[in-house]
Amino acid sequence: MDPHTRLLLSLVLGILVIATIIGAVLSSRAESDGARATMANLNARIRSWWVMAAVFSATVLLGPIFTTVLFALLSFLAMREFITLNRTERADHEILFWAFFVILPLHYLLVGIHWYGLFAIFIPVYAFVFIPFRRVLTGETGNFLMSTARIQWALLICVYAVSHMPMLLALPIPGYEGKNANLLFFFVLTVQLSDVLQYVWGKTCGKHPVAPRVSPHKTWEGTVGGIGTTVLLSTSLWWATPFNPWQAAAMALLICLAGFFGGLVLSAIKRDLGAKDWGSTIAGHGGFLDRIDSLCFAAPLFFHITGFCFANGVDPEPAAWLLELIGR
Repeated sequence: MDPHTRLLLSLVLGILVIATIIGAVLSSRAESDGARATMANLNARIRSWWVMAAVFSATVLLGPIFTTVLFALLSFLAMREFITLNRTERADHEILFWAFFVILPLHYLLVGIHWYGLFAIFIPVYAFVFIPFRRVLTGETGNFLMSTARIQWALLICVYAVSHMPMLLALPIPGYEGKNANLLFFFVLTVQLSDVLQYVWGKTCGKHPVAPRVSPHKTWEGTVGGIGTTVLLSTSLWWATPFNPWQAAAMALLICLAGFFGGLVLSAIKRDLGAKDWGSTIAGHGGFLDRIDSLCFAAPLFFHITGFCFANGVDPEPAAWLLELIGR
């Protein structure tokens, strides 16, 4: 095991142990019914984090094939939640079969064999065109636009966006060979820390909602406090990435902002569908899509910017790095 990977795993273990202790202490001190309910939810979240962290860490350590399979399964379950909450027509059933059992497996096959060229366009080009073609062959025109758009969105968010995480393992970064698992750890840890810390800051001092009609529990205090704290913590992990400290800070800020807006977008879709959560599979969190909503929007940005700026050996000096980015 790479020494940096071992340190990252130790860090995650330490965070979970500390969170478990804090949750137990606060739960024992809760007096009102509201406080006990809040602590019960917090402890349920922490227990779920233990399971999720163990599964993710073990899978990544087993290698790229197991990681790809894990994310393929996650995409399948997330897309199932997305489609379940949406009203589908009878004419959609065959198209959904293609989406779940043909397009999704083929896309992750491209991830597994690291065929980046086709991976980048398979869903946003070929699947995007195929779905309305196949739908029109059913002869049904009722809710045609809405039906095709729902399935396209499901594939785009739950499959295409999510698949950029295992694809991080295939990035050819000079001088970073064999260490890409650390990059995946850095990304996932940053997004999840941001979600958790925004929740903590919002619960402790949140007063002003960012978008009260979309997500009333997201506050400016929680957002700024959570993102600021996460950027500081993630910057301290620069040694496990191909970034220097200032680049790690910029990447962490980008990840947190993209994750924040991704969460808002998925919340808006839930409100439109009249649902509070995407599911109830994960105790304290909701469904799988509730847990990965921030990852969905942040993953493609992080993958492409990292590949664009670092997989080609860009000069790490700030001025040269920025000029190279603008020049390209």
